[in-house]
Amino acid sequence: MGFPRGCHERQGYTLRPVKSTIENLEGNKVKLVVEIDEAEFDRNIDEAFRKIAKQVRIPGFRQGKAPRQLLQAQIGLDAARSQALQDSIPEYLAMAVREHNVDLIATPDVQVTKGETAGPIGFDATCEVRPEIQVPGYKGLRVELPSLEVSDAEIVEAVDSERKRHGKLVDADRAIQQGDHVALDLTGVREGNPVPGLNVDDWLYEVGKGWVSPSFDSKLIGATLGQKIEFSEAPNGTTDEAELTITVKKIQEMVLDELTDEWVSSNVAEFDTVDAWKSSLRERIGELKLNQARSVFVERTTAALATLVEIELPEAMVTKDLQVRVRNMVEQFQSQGIALDQWLSATGQSTQSFIDAMREDSVRAVKIDLALRAVAKAESIDALQEDIDKEIDRIAMQLGRKRDQVRKAYEQNDAIEELAAQIRKSKAVDWLLRNSQLVDAEGKAVDSQTLFGDEQDSES
Repeated sequence: MGFPRGCHERQGYTLRPVKSTIENLEGNKVKLVVEIDEAEFDRNIDEAFRKIAKQVRIPGFRQGKAPRQLLQAQIGLDAARSQALQDSIPEYLAMAVREHNVDLIATPDVQVTKGETAGPIGFDATCEVRPEIQVPGYKGLRVELPSLEVSDAEIVEAVDSERKRHGKLVDADRAIQQGDHVALDLTGVREGNPVPGLNVDDWLYEVGKGWVSPSFDSKLIGATLGQKIEFSEAPNGTTDEAELTITVKKIQEMVLDELTDEWVSSNVAEFDTVDAWKSSLRERIGELKLNQARSVFVERTTAALATLVEIELPEAMVTKDLQVRVRNMVEQFQSQGIALDQWLSATGQSTQSFIDAMREDSVRAVKIDLALRAVAKAESIDALQEDIDKEIDRIAMQLGRKRDQVRKAYEQNDAIEELAAQIRKSKAVDWLLRNSQLVDAEGKAVDSQTLFGDEQDSES
């Protein structure tokens, strides 16, 4: 939103044509008191008459070209004054918000206090603002990350996975065991209607994958060829039970070749021995685990930080975040050609339960937002101009736009301060990385230098 005419001093004015003051109220609210002098507001009335001129016809003048004096004589001043109030107050309010650095989280409640019919204009705007909080305990934050150690069992699993790719399936004349490959006919019915995705014939399945439902695999183990299994259970990802029927049509087991240097040389590229292959696997799995720990660090750190926030959250912030999440989810479904109501039916959810689940994410997001801002303030973390410039460059590159175009768009939408806030929050996360206690699932310390050594060195 741009500055309205008259927001700054002009020649001929001894006083500011637009004045505003701020008053703190209870409950994370402030009141802006804005006054616009009569001469300044007359400019808005001029603009209102130009707008009205495009909507009425005056004989002898092209539409939109009739002078103000004639229009005022024809329709009166009240209509233009009302139009000017409607059009200009949002702009004057935006100026006051910028001037006093008001961090709005909801649409202000505006009440015109004077000037509706004549004279200077005055209005009050009651604004709900983002609360500033403290989060005691953030310096002793304990964050659990996945273990970085590679176990022998993980090496065996990786080796067996590759051996299975070269293995052979042979029919087994026995009951089903864990790891067997079976062919099944599967039907799923809920209240007499087929459950989408649970009605298939000759379905090939590896026992132990944990698909379909919680006890699905345990029902299969011990079953024999041709046996029919019937039970009721809620399929994975749903809450409503379905009647499931399984018919076992084939049982096969995987036969693996013996693990030798010759087998490795023939089947695993770049390696000639079992030991060399296992050594490479250990290194690769270690890198994967390190990347996994890095990827979940921010999520788990901010989640731990959120638990320190105990204030009653502003409903406006939660609702705004929730609306964005729901809209993004609906748009994602639409882009994939999926109807939301059909997806809800297939997963056994109601619209309300779907929204309630997303609301929990919104509550957590609001807590994280407030907490990271608090950490940034407590640690005097700021967004420098060079930080803002770099972020604008990054966004411009990502969007394929010119840097000046991106900067102008942010400035016109009063979004530079929010961009700076995002940078401060990102820096707060970096601070937490260097100052939190990192442990693995067994409570063993994880060295942050190991986790992000190169990045931290480059920042210091």
